Amino acid sequence: MSPLTLAHLSDLHFGRDAEVGQIEALEELIPSLHADAVLLSGDLTQRARHGELQRARAFVRLLARSAPTLAIPGNHDVQWWWSPLTLLGSAPRHRKWRRYFGPELCPTLEIPGAVIASALTSFGVSIGAMTWNPNDMAVKGYLPASETARVKRYFDRAPPGAVRVLVVHHNVLRGGISKRMGLARWRQAQRRLEETGVELIVCGHDHQEGAGQLAGRVVVSTAGTHSTRTRGRRPSAFNLISVDAASITVQHLRWDRKAGRFVESDLSRFARTERRKDGRTE
Repeated sequence: MSPLTLAHLSDLHFGRDAEVGQIEALEELIPSLHADAVLLSGDLTQRARHGELQRARAFVRLLARSAPTLAIPGNHDVQWWWSPLTLLGSAPRHRKWRRYFGPELCPTLEIPGAVIASALTSFGVSIGAMTWNPNDMAVKGYLPASETARVKRYFDRAPPGAVRVLVVHHNVLRGGISKRMGLARWRQAQRRLEETGVELIVCGHDHQEGAGQLAGRVVVSTAGTHSTRTRGRRPSAFNLISVDAASITVQHLRWDRKAGRFVESDLSRFARTERRKDGRTE
């Protein structure tokens, strides 16, 4: 396969906490990278206000001029208070997001060499995301079986040689500083993710960049935040992912405040799982 490049951003939090200098730098830098696709894994806004969503939409549309772009909602983009515990149905929670980004909450994207799906993990205060920790209220996500079943059907129809990429908001691996999992019932969620046949998961939520593997097979790219709310006062970061026939590489680009630009930092390379002609992994 021809090498692919994916730009992965998350947690821009348009609103009071957004880092304006970083946003402007991203608007110049991302188009110059000539990525095959740009993936935004949620929390584009701080409180899902109209002005925040309008600015986020303008940002996404600008990036989409240079490469196919996929964006999904995160927990900050959900107005769960309009229907807590889904008492008034699911529609009110994502009504504003749909107004600005279209009716599809879980868009898909196909580019030469890759099929990209997304799954919804952001539901606000809901039964599936409940834990015994009150700090998890409206923060934790969860991954319904219906979401991964839909993703699996999509991946099953994909060409055997295409890399299968999944975009979710909540971090599927434990945060390095927070030590927290983004998903409630995370063991169950990880099993469901593995069963889809995914090769690469991109996510955010934890506000700390990372690269790792799920079950020693699935590569996980976690992007940082472009807001003032970084973990441990670390510099913000986004990820540039390279995929070829043999490997998946995750390159972190960190914000250099003094220079006013993003610079290459840590790089992690993982061997790709061999895929048989019938599409199954070995």
